[in-house]
Amino acid sequence: MPAASLRPRAHPSRWTLRTRLVIVVVALLTVVAAVIGAVSVFALDAYLTRQVEEQVRAASTRSAGAGLPGRPQSQPDGVGARDDDRGPDFLNVRGQSAGTAGVRIENGTVTSQAVLASDGRVVQLPDRAAASLADVAVDGRTHRVRLGDRGDYLALAVRTVDGDTVVTALPLADVHASVAQLAVVVTIVTASGLLAAAVGGTVIVRAALRPLARTAAAAGRVAELPLDRGDVTLDPADLGIDRDADPRTEVGAVDAALARMLDHVSRALAVRQASEARMRRFVSDASHELRTPLASIRGYAELTRRTSTDLPPDVAHAVRRVESEATRMTGLVEELLLLARLDEKPALRSEAVDVVQVVLDATSDAQAAGPEHEWEVDLPAGPVRVLGDDARLHQVLANLLANARVHTPAGTTVQVRLRSEGGTATVEVVDDGPGIPADLLPAVFDRFARGDSSRGRSAGGTGLGLAIVAGVVEAHGGRVEVTSEPGHTVFKVVLPGTHGVAYPSETGKPGGGTGLAAVPAST
Repeated sequence: MPAASLRPRAHPSRWTLRTRLVIVVVALLTVVAAVIGAVSVFALDAYLTRQVEEQVRAASTRSAGAGLPGRPQSQPDGVGARDDDRGPDFLNVRGQSAGTAGVRIENGTVTSQAVLASDGRVVQLPDRAAASLADVAVDGRTHRVRLGDRGDYLALAVRTVDGDTVVTALPLADVHASVAQLAVVVTIVTASGLLAAAVGGTVIVRAALRPLARTAAAAGRVAELPLDRGDVTLDPADLGIDRDADPRTEVGAVDAALARMLDHVSRALAVRQASEARMRRFVSDASHELRTPLASIRGYAELTRRTSTDLPPDVAHAVRRVESEATRMTGLVEELLLLARLDEKPALRSEAVDVVQVVLDATSDAQAAGPEHEWEVDLPAGPVRVLGDDARLHQVLANLLANARVHTPAGTTVQVRLRSEGGTATVEVVDDGPGIPADLLPAVFDRFARGDSSRGRSAGGTGLGLAIVAGVVEAHGGRVEVTSEPGHTVFKVVLPGTHGVAYPSETGKPGGGTGLAAVPAST
């Protein structure tokens, strides 16, 4: 089987509108041209055949009257006398044309059979051809007869006054030649016309659909805009949409509808952005305002607990709980304040940060907070530097490790991998815990996303840790991804390297090493 036959063919539903329009127009023109051509050919054949029929009837009349008493016999030049040397009398009358063939039948027997050649000579007609003419019925109608190699003839049989039958036939070769010539001309003209129609139709349809292509391109540009951020410009003119297009046309109606839709979307985005800005300001202001009273509550609770030695046990417990909840509330306020600042897209510190050291410090802190877990790191031979804010990147790793520690049972192995490749630094936090439910994965980086019951969580949290991770990584121009299944969860952070290149620097620095290594708590 040839390779070309294995290629998948495009389904007509996948063709472009331009292609389908051109194909439909050419198909319609083909049908119309075929009908016109066929009608023309059949009409010419019928017309020429009628002319030959009239000629046959005239020739038959002459043949039937040949040899009658008092009827002069006028032979064409070169034709001799009577049956012995003049030929059959039905071919010797005046007016018989070249190619005329005929037979005379007396008492059911063919007594004369001949054909008039183009040079005026009378030529003996073969017996098989004569037999075909003899079979023509005497019914007053003409009949098509095949005379061997001589081709088709139109024959008419009549009875003479003496009771004999004379069959006269004229050739249809000229009719067939004219019809064939017309068919060839019609085919050539039709093919040329269809080719010109296909080329011209393609040009015309392309020009007619150019505004629609422009509108489609504008819709594509709108689809690529980050509409989820709200700070985008949706001016139809800038996107290539013609507001002044005639709405009575299909393309104009699409342009007008798309322009109205963009206006609605732009107003909705502006309203949403203003609402989010007010909400961010409220969160930021509330966080600022809450820090001072929370610090006061913590201070007074700590002071009361330290200075009052004779407090009843229940009061001492209440004071400790007040101090603990104030501390937790302070952490929540700090996280909300950080998210509010990240929403405003501030300019973070940009300095060379050794990600290896960040990984080691964050993992050491996590191991100290969760000694019941198994902590491992996989680092390159030397430091890997990226441009960023050291404190924020440390917070990213700390939040990811805290998430793995809090949401997995004791004995879970948590591994931190660092790679420098393709101009980026990639950090992966992998655990073999229960995994994240599939319905929670799309929203795992949303604020206040919680999946406590499904991951065996035993401690509380704010639900903002992974949201802070996503915000800090995005502020650094990187991305964070997560994949999870039971027994294997991977959080992957990709950061751009220094000047666009993440590279290992000189070896021999503290913390360098290869392979998997357990991090001691004292690191």
